[in-house]
This record gives sequence, structure tokens and C-alpha cells, in this order.
Amino acid sequence: MLMSGVAEEVSSSATSSPLLSFMSISPTALGSPYSPWLRELKSDERGLFLIHLLLNCANHVAAGNLDQANAFLEHISLLASPEGDTMQRIASYFTEALARRLLRSWPGLYRALNPVAADSSATAAARRLFVDLCPFLRLSFLVSNQAILEAMEGEKMVHIVDLGGSDPAQWLALLQGLASRPEGPPHLRVTAVGEHKELLLHTASVLSKEAEKLDIPFQFNAVVSKLDSLNVESLRVKTGEALAISSVLQLHSLLASDDIAAARKLFPFKSAGTLGELLDKDQGSDSSSSPFNLTPSAKMETFLASLWSLSPKIMVVTEQESSHNGSTLNERFVEALNFYAALFDCLESTLPRQSVERLSVEKKLFGEEIKNIMACEGLERKERHEKLERWMMRLEMAGFGRVPLSYYGMLQARRMLQGFGCDGYRVKEENGCFLFCWQDRALFSVSAWNFRRVD
Repeated sequence: MLMSGVAEEVSSSATSSPLLSFMSISPTALGSPYSPWLRELKSDERGLFLIHLLLNCANHVAAGNLDQANAFLEHISLLASPEGDTMQRIASYFTEALARRLLRSWPGLYRALNPVAADSSATAAARRLFVDLCPFLRLSFLVSNQAILEAMEGEKMVHIVDLGGSDPAQWLALLQGLASRPEGPPHLRVTAVGEHKELLLHTASVLSKEAEKLDIPFQFNAVVSKLDSLNVESLRVKTGEALAISSVLQLHSLLASDDIAAARKLFPFKSAGTLGELLDKDQGSDSSSSPFNLTPSAKMETFLASLWSLSPKIMVVTEQESSHNGSTLNERFVEALNFYAALFDCLESTLPRQSVERLSVEKKLFGEEIKNIMACEGLERKERHEKLERWMMRLEMAGFGRVPLSYYGMLQARRMLQGFGCDGYRVKEENGCFLFCWQDRALFSVSAWNFRRVD
């Protein structure tokens, strides 16, 4: 597939010496962006050319070379298209993200051209489409439910806390699993945390009807709150309950830095050096790419400590398997281009290019995430994805013990993929955790944890 080759090309472009001279090519050496030969490129040639243009553009954006970055943006914009082939589509979103990063140096201009924040309901709708179109989150639901069912065997009072509770799909399947227990269903409480009350009420209605149909004693508690301002007392965890916590693509947002210097560097109202110098120093409180050098995040540490204090019998965490929390723009750019190239490839294998659903997921979900990773800093940069090895270290440091996911869970996941009808998807086990892959690239991880008493 084209995108698999793109991912390899991006990695080699960043490190192999034969390409270093191309990496620093002058935009004037490319000739006019309207040159006929550019429009006559074949799809694979154009894709490779776009990769090089994007890498050069990102380098100039990071260095603050505005004229050169602008010239590369012009070349890319004429070749990229959100409705074209896979590389054209992904290039269009990275081009917009890099342009937005440059624009943010002039806050008034940026706000005038971008007056409205992303539509949260549209994002939620795009995520539901993603659940339907690609199996990753359905695999997460399946594996998480199996881990919860195994942990709750024999329990009579079960409390599920969903830290991103806007989608009832996962819990409908769990209700059916609990109803079929030989010992009968437990008394079940579900507490869902989310920012949008109407979505939580929808989840409550769907689950309440299903619980009544299955004759499961059921209560629902909606907590309208952002994750970073959640008070764990609002979860109403009671003595005697067996607690399960589920976090699907939520925890990484708590790594957002409140570093004031990062905001100053992104919005340099006063001249404190060139834009390139400002961006070059833009380290914030980001984590280094090394898994053995975790920069403390007070917000994350406090939140994980509060969850630990609830003594959960099981906590299942799903996160994106990529390093999008690097300290430099170039580092994040290469990682993000690899990661999203694989996701765009997934959709290319599933849907035609003219699909409205595909365009919605690419634009309103992937595109918004790419913009956040590339164009934002400080508290605004929420999409700070990190790899499993770093999450393992964070959770162990917070006092949690790892719970190996079961072989039966792996069998169920592989059976689901067999029924999906596309052989590009894989599930593999690593240190008792599962990685969901496209071809050989891991894109999402699922790990299970429990309360471990600290001596």
C-alpha cells in the first residue's frame, strides 16, 4: 500500500544521509509551482515528492524561515487535495496545520481567520464513524470488557467508571456479558464522565433500556466535567463496590503543559529574537522521546493518584501508540506523519475516495488532531499521545500493578478481525498488553491495571 511506503520513507528521510541534501533544498530550485511537469507526476511520484516538500516545509516552519516555508506551502497546496489519493489527502491536512502554526505568530490575524473553535458534536459524530469504519476502538471495547468480566467474576456490586462516557456501544456488550453469568448479573452502576450533558443523557437512556430488557439492576450517574477538572468525589464510589475504570483515548490530554513560557513563544508580542529562535526554544514541559526520562506532569500525577485512592479492582487504558508529545516540532511532525499515514491507509482500504463518511473522519477527527499536534502549544495542545512503554512507567509510578490481558481476550480480538474482512489489521501481545496494528505498525495499545497497595 502507498501509505506503508510513505511511513518508511518519512523515517528514512529524517535520518539517511543521501536525502539530507534534498531536505535542505531551496524552494527556488523547484521552479514554479505551476510548472507543467508537477501536474504530470504519477501518483507514486507525486506522493514521494509531497513527502519531501512536507519535510522541508516543516523544517522551515520550525526554524522560522517564513519566506521559504510560504514557498513550500504554495507548492504543496497545488499538489495536495482532501479528496485526492491517500498522500494528497494527508498532505492537505498537514499543510493546513503548518500554515496555522505560522499564523499563530500573529494572534489577531489568526483569530480573525479562525473565529470558531472545533465543533465538539461534529468531532463526536466523526469518532462514532471511526468506530464503525475501522476496528481499533471496537477491539478496545471487546478486550476491555473481557478484562472487566474476568475481574468482576463473582462480584455482586459492580461500579463502572467511564472517563470518556459519550458512547454507549462498549457498555451494551458488557451488559449482555454480565447478564449471561452463571451466578446471575450483579447490581450494576455506571458513572460516565463527559463535557456534554446531552451525550451523557443519551448514553443513560440507551443503557437503562438495555438493562431493563436484560433484567439487570442498574443505576447511571452522569458527571458533566472536563477530565482535567474532575473531582473524584463526584464519581460516588461506595464501600463494598467492585470498581472498574475505563479510559479510552482520554489520559493523554492531562499531559498538557501550563507552561507560561510556551504561550509567550507561540504568541511573541515583543521581539525576543527571531521567530525561528523562539520556536527552537519551544520546549515547554513536554516529555522527551526517551521512555526512561519522564518529565513530571503535576496534573497527570495528581489525577492518577486520585484514581489509585479509589482502589479499583481493574482499570483498562486505551491510548494511541505514538510519540506526539515530543519537545520539538520536527520530532512531532515525523511521528505524526507516520502515524496518520497508517490511519489514512486504513480508510483507503475500506472506503472509496468520494465517501462522505471517509471525508468526515479524515477532516473532523484526524485533521483536527493533526492541527492540534502541529499548531498548538501549552494548554491548548491536548493531543499529546505517548507510547505504551511510557504509560506503563507512569501507571507503575502511580502505584498501579499491571494485570496481563487474557489469551481468551486475544482469541476474541482475532476472531473479530477475521470477520472484518481486511487482512491488513493485526493484534499482538507485548508485556501482557495488546497492540492493535495496521500492517506492522502499532497504532493503539490496551493495558489493564489494578490497585496495588504501597508499603
